[in-house]
Amino acid sequence: MNISNFEHVFYALLIQVIVWLPTRNWWAGAMLAVGLFIGREHAQRELNIGGASKLSPWEAFDVWNWSVDAQLDLFLPIAAVVLLAWIVGYLSRRASLL
Repeated sequence: MNISNFEHVFYALLIQVIVWLPTRNWWAGAMLAVGLFIGREHAQRELNIGGASKLSPWEAFDVWNWSVDAQLDLFLPIAAVVLLAWIVGYLSRRASLL
């Protein structure tokens, strides 16, 4: 792990909070952050392989051939935003039952 993994988690959570402020929907923010990080890591993989014109349609999505750092750059932010949305949803449902 390196600092970029933690930076990606921070930015994903920041995106989630920014979307939550006007919408009051944690899942909308989570999905935006997930989409941005999937797109970002896909583009990085395309560049590492040699450009989009040299790829088969799904070659850059072969996550198992990515470096461990690239895998963590993708999966840690996704886990963080999904976990936060799930926890907040769980707590709000539990609070409404009381």
